[in-house]
Amino acid sequence: MKHMADRTPSPHLRPRDGSEQPTTAVELLFDLVYAFAVTQLSHLLINNLSFAGAGHAAFLLVVVWWAWIYTTWMVNWFDPASSRVRLVVVLVALASLLMAAAIPTAFTVNPVLFAGAYVALQVGRNLAATALLDRDHVLRVVLERIVAWSLVSGVLWLAGAFAPSGLRLAFWGPALAIDLAAPLVGYRTPGRGSSATTDYPVDGGHFAERFQSFIIIVLGESIVVTGATASARGLTTITVVALVLAALITGGLWWLYFGVVAANSRRHMVAAKDPARLARDAYTYLHLPIVAGVIMVAVGDDLLLAHPRHALGAAGVVMLVGGPALYLTGEVLFRVRMIGSVNHKRVAAVLGLCVLGVVTAGLPALAVAGLVAALLTGLALWESEGFSWPSLRRPSGRPRGKVVG
Repeated sequence: MKHMADRTPSPHLRPRDGSEQPTTAVELLFDLVYAFAVTQLSHLLINNLSFAGAGHAAFLLVVVWWAWIYTTWMVNWFDPASSRVRLVVVLVALASLLMAAAIPTAFTVNPVLFAGAYVALQVGRNLAATALLDRDHVLRVVLERIVAWSLVSGVLWLAGAFAPSGLRLAFWGPALAIDLAAPLVGYRTPGRGSSATTDYPVDGGHFAERFQSFIIIVLGESIVVTGATASARGLTTITVVALVLAALITGGLWWLYFGVVAANSRRHMVAAKDPARLARDAYTYLHLPIVAGVIMVAVGDDLLLAHPRHALGAAGVVMLVGGPALYLTGEVLFRVRMIGSVNHKRVAAVLGLCVLGVVTAGLPALAVAGLVAALLTGLALWESEGFSWPSLRRPSGRPRGKVVG
């Protein structure tokens, strides 16, 4: 199979000549909409901290993630320097804004706006991208298969929007399942075949950078929620202490991703023989628990700042302790898919967090947050290059192994 640069050229595609493909301003504008979407998800969960509320928030998070993911794939192929590509991204951002605005009432009073905006951005973007390519371009065949799958799921999304509320998930569940399964089966379409990951080469460096931007978005949203809650409560001594602990938890999550994972995984993506397969598996799917973990932490921080002296309750412990555990689990799975090895330090940290979740039941929120912050800080220092515990220094001359995180 030939590479993209060897195929029919298009003025709308990014060059595949080995040059660096930086994130553009219009991509950052698009991301700002999803900063709002993540905030909406956090507030939805904060306002309905129950099994049903958590289920709805998790479902909507996957929808939001899938809308962002597909646009990220599209802009990895297409060059925002083209005015037509920029226009498509701006219109997709507008549809995304409408979808995000409807998140709190997606299952109640605004299902049509939510589902309609989601279908419009998914189908509209895919159709527009297809139209930007000549009929004989190999990527156009891939996009035509993607359009077919988005149309099938779109029918179910719209049917669910107009269905009675009790039946909505009977349509939306299969619709989301179709969306999630499509890349795994290569968008197999009757009469059109299926697509291999080698059919759509990916700029690995740009792809990794886009996901790093999204992690920054959700971490930033956690800071926004924490800061706003602290300010509204009043900056008493105990609130300031709680704010410091919340910041340490968020800072620990940032360090654990950007201290080791981000840079090494970007280099691995650039050097990969099939970066599209890694982009599909390690990023498209396995970054979702990382994002979900940060959102849970944001909710836990809000509960911490609202009632620092009180016990969190089961739901609060799940958010404040389970959020970092889910985040680290996602990073462990990400590493396994990237280089086929397990980060045993992070597995130990996940187990430690699970133990904390059990033994800290009934303790004040401030105590629980302090233990979580200490564990994450200790893990970050343990993994940090240039830092070693006296009993864990490597023997002189022993080579350091390459890691992804």
